[in-house]
Amino acid sequence: MKAFVVRQPIFDQRQRVSGYQLCFRLPDESGFAYADDDFDAQSVISHSLHVFGFDELTQSKKAFINLTRSLLVQQSAMLLPPDKVVIEILDPVSSDDEILRSCQALKQGGYALALGSYALRPGHEQLINLANIIRVDFATESAEVRRAAALRFIPRRIQLLAEGLASHDEFKEAASLGYELFQGFFFCQPEVIAREDIAGNKVNYLRLMREINQPEVDFDRVEQIIKQDVALSVKLLRYINSAWFGLSNRVKSIRHALVLLGVNVVRQWALLVAVTGLGYDKPSELVTTSLVRANFCERLAPMIQMKGREPDLFLVGLFSALDALTGRPMDDLLAELAVPGEVRDALLGRPNRLNDVFCLVQAYERGDWKGVSSSARALPIEEDALPDVYEQSIAWANQVLSG
Repeated sequence: MKAFVVRQPIFDQRQRVSGYQLCFRLPDESGFAYADDDFDAQSVISHSLHVFGFDELTQSKKAFINLTRSLLVQQSAMLLPPDKVVIEILDPVSSDDEILRSCQALKQGGYALALGSYALRPGHEQLINLANIIRVDFATESAEVRRAAALRFIPRRIQLLAEGLASHDEFKEAASLGYELFQGFFFCQPEVIAREDIAGNKVNYLRLMREINQPEVDFDRVEQIIKQDVALSVKLLRYINSAWFGLSNRVKSIRHALVLLGVNVVRQWALLVAVTGLGYDKPSELVTTSLVRANFCERLAPMIQMKGREPDLFLVGLFSALDALTGRPMDDLLAELAVPGEVRDALLGRPNRLNDVFCLVQAYERGDWKGVSSSARALPIEEDALPDVYEQSIAWANQVLSG
């Protein structure tokens, strides 16, 4: 039985990733089974320690892990390294002596504790006294409750985590109230406040993406774009001269590097570098998400009888957060980038085979297991093949970003 992991990023006020909430689900024969809370929490602990490893999943950021009442009482969290986790306590119904003793033991052991929105209701004051973080769900709590939470908890030096954020306006509201941590799908949505002119190296990145997406790539024009940007030139020469290629003589010419790599490799390299560059002043998780999606889509191609469509699937995943990266509408960007028609349709949400694959990838990363089952049946693909593909895509994206 394979474990299914979902990483949900948690940001700080500067929109840097502060940690990841981790959850696991196991499939049954008919699809994805939602295990009971105890089993799910045990899976988190076991697989974090023995299968995936904290560093690979969270890139040395904090892992936020839910614990049930029974596992709190059993002190199961003591198996986890206190410097790498935040223990999130599911709604305990009431803060009785048994729960309080367990939480006090965790605090003494150096663990940080997080409570859910239930802490905003009466009956949890003793538990609040032990809390480091309190979640406030912006999807369900009123503006009045969100403000009251800030007035009540911030003076007590308890961090507030705004979850369920769906827009940039909600993020701004939470930040203005003094919330320090943020979670939600707002970072994968367009952050259009006013149209943003893309200046400096971002112009070169867009020019490069447009050029390498032409049916016939003109290396003369690609070379000129790269030469005009120091960062692009350095990245290309570092890449071609890396140990990966094992060349006996160092390549010192942009043109020589392009010729050695060939059109297909240049296309993929240029897209990765350009998307990373566009995300320079945006949440880094946007770039990670784009890379994971691109690789995930690409790896699925031979498994769903789409061998040969890997480049198109890669583009769909890679460009899926381009609107959020640039602060511009997706249809405007795609018009500039000369992407294939089917890729454009998929990115704009129009039904086609590429969009079907992307819907599966989106459902998987959200932990929407019913959506995963539905998409997997439609493609079709075996669901138990997905965990390995997703894990490989995360590892690939981490390698690209660390290199």
